[in-house]
Amino acid sequence: MSLVLDPAAQDLLFREARTANSFTDEPVTEEQVQAIYDLVKYGPTAFNQSPLRVTLVRSAEARERLVKHMAEGNQAKTATAPLVAILSADNEFHEELPQLFPHFPQAKDVFFAERPAREGAAALNASLQAAYFIIGVRAAGLAAGPMTGLDFEGVRKEFLDDDHTPLMVINIGKPGEDAWFPRSPRLSYDEVITTV
Repeated sequence: MSLVLDPAAQDLLFREARTANSFTDEPVTEEQVQAIYDLVKYGPTAFNQSPLRVTLVRSAEARERLVKHMAEGNQAKTATAPLVAILSADNEFHEELPQLFPHFPQAKDVFFAERPAREGAAALNASLQAAYFIIGVRAAGLAAGPMTGLDFEGVRKEFLDDDHTPLMVINIGKPGEDAWFPRSPRLSYDEVITTV
C-alpha cells in the first residue's frame, strides 16, 4: 500500500530531510514561524495539554548569552543560524487545561495536581510537540538543526524559570554550504516492529 501523502512531501519531511549544520544568512521571518506554529499546534498530546513553549532567540545579545551554554561543537552553528529556538516544557501546563480540555476541565486537579505528575507529562508531551515542530520547520521549506548538547540548567537559568524545563535548542534557516553530514543508518522494519 502506498502512502496518501505526495512523494515529494514525503521526501521534504522525511527521506531527504536531515539535521542541518550550516545555514545561509537568509532571515527566518515572524510570518514563517507563525505558519509553522499554526500547522503543528494540531499535533496530538494527552488531554490536549500542549505543554511545549518556544523561546525565539533573535537579538545578538541573547544569542551571545545562549552560545556560552552550548557544547563546543554546537557553538559556531548556533552563533550563525538565522534563527534559534529554545524548546521547553511548561510544568504548569495544567492551568490551561480548562480551556484546552473543556469537556473535562477537572482533569487539571484530578490528574495533574501534583508537580511530579505534571513534570512527567510535560516532558513526554512537549517532546512529542518538539518533533511536530521540527516537521513543521521542514514543511516551511526550512532546515532544522535540533541539539541537546548544551548546559540545560544554564539555559534554564538564563532564559526560563523554575516552571519550565528546557528540552533542546533548534537552529532554523535555509541550509548553507556543506549543511549535511552523510545519512546515518536506520533500523529495519523487522528490528523495530513486533506483532503479538
